[in-house]
Amino acid sequence: MRIDCPFCGERGIREFLYLGDATLPRPAAPPEDQAAWHAYVYLRDNPAGPHREYWQHEAGCRAWLVVERDTRSHAILGVTAAPGAA
Repeated sequence: MRIDCPFCGERGIREFLYLGDATLPRPAAPPEDQAAWHAYVYLRDNPAGPHREYWQHEAGCRAWLVVERDTRSHAILGVTAAPGAA
């Protein structure tokens, strides 16, 4: 699998680190509701099909990316910089 980093170009998957689901809203910090944080960290769906995920280009520019990937075929459908990444 190859990811097309918007800053560095296409690179092999070994340069990237998977950081989690990009579709879940993050609870407020500091955590006022422990149940909300528990659900955010541990409770996950296992979707089949297109899914948005956070990845970091760890061995490159270190930017956080939002990768849309088909979980059935691992085809990369799109890559954008995560909000605040540069």
